Amino acid sequence: QVHLVESGGGLVQAGGSLRFSCAASGSIFSIKSMGWYRQAPGKQRELVAIITSGGGTNFAGSVQGRFTISRDNAKNTAYLQMNSLKPEDTAVYYCNAVLSYNSGGAYYDHWGQGTQVTVSS
Repeated sequence: QVHLVESGGGLVQAGGSLRFSCAASGSIFSIKSMGWYRQAPGKQRELVAIITSGGGTNFAGSVQGRFTISRDNAKNTAYLQMNSLKPEDTAVYYCNAVLSYNSGGAYYDHWGQGTQVTVSS
């Protein structure tokens, strides 16, 4: 059993900042990557940012330069710092972890419960 617990998010004015954390716990052998996706009303879920176990990162073009992602491998926790927020960043944000349960095992997607971010203009 694996759990992803998200914290952060909320309501902020345009230009403000928010910080997310996502902690993975349970029967985890290895985490390949952690990151966040978001889904706005009427739109498909999209990648926001992702960080690999080696520290490699990938960002959506719309958040490049405004968001940063970091990771504490010892704590199985990732952090998303969101600066210069815009109304179009409003969405439900989901933490994601790609992980395996045992040595040589396959990797599986796990998702957090989702957290609302609302950016007012």
